[in-house]
Amino acid sequence: MILLSETIKRQVSSMYHWPQVLEIPILDASTASVKKPVGLLHVNIIRARNLLKKDLLGTSDPYVKLSLTGEKLPAKKTTIKKRNLNPEWNEHFKLIVKDPKSQVLQLEVFDWDKVGGHDRLGMQLIPLQKINPGEKKAFNLDLIKNSNVVMDSGDKKKRGRLELDLRYVPFREESLKSRNKSQDEYQRKESRDEKSSEDDDFLSQAGLLSVAVQSAKDVEGKKKHSNPYAVVLFRGEKKKTKMLKKTRDPRWNEEFQFTLEEPPVKESIRVEVMSKGTGFHFRSKEELGHVDINLGDVVDNGRINQKYHLINSRNGIIHIEIRWTTS
Repeated sequence: MILLSETIKRQVSSMYHWPQVLEIPILDASTASVKKPVGLLHVNIIRARNLLKKDLLGTSDPYVKLSLTGEKLPAKKTTIKKRNLNPEWNEHFKLIVKDPKSQVLQLEVFDWDKVGGHDRLGMQLIPLQKINPGEKKAFNLDLIKNSNVVMDSGDKKKRGRLELDLRYVPFREESLKSRNKSQDEYQRKESRDEKSSEDDDFLSQAGLLSVAVQSAKDVEGKKKHSNPYAVVLFRGEKKKTKMLKKTRDPRWNEEFQFTLEEPPVKESIRVEVMSKGTGFHFRSKEELGHVDINLGDVVDNGRINQKYHLINSRNGIIHIEIRWTTS
């Protein structure tokens, strides 16, 4: 991690977009998992120009892969543009930001191959600390071979350029607190949104839905094993807590996040408590109860923190906290 930090410091300092000396403290992945989200990075991948020819027919099938340092979430990807050295994407992405002072946006352009590994055409790095909160900033970057300054300095090959827009939008100072502010202030914001044009379309009504599965009590099933874990189901996604062995009163304290384009006003989320066998019964599973939670109340109040009686459970109770945070 130290080597990566030093490499990025040297590389970014050499880019003509920023000053010659730039310190970038890299957010370690182990601490990133502990930090709470503080905002969203809106990324618009616009186009690339004059990319390298990697295929036999003198063309490439490019796509862009983007991620933030110190984040364990899977990288996001654009669509693949077949046989195109000057692809147009205009594709938008939202990345969860946990530390804008240390995190760096990593951009990699690859040539897609049906068989074998995908060849990297070039890459670039953008420190989030160079973006003022709320400001939309355009970049037109020369692609480089890699982030190693020593290795890249000897590479004179032109790899093309990547054009994109960025905007970092912090979450409101606890969106949940802002819910208690006057309705007039909310209406003034709405009127500003109506007057705005392309910039606000860029932001839309995006927000972060955070689901914290705290604990459960008196969960038991018909089978002999009681090794409970919780499953969060929302919009086709499934996220699981760790399994705790031989307990009827599990304490998970795990949080899951969903980045949404708009408030989930008319939606619900399901949380199931399951038990999985061990040893000879490792294939055996049993539902110990579930609960469906209306998210409209979460959007209206910004936060709910409640204990629910589990459906299809005699005495089971689950403790869940859900927050809706907007930018």
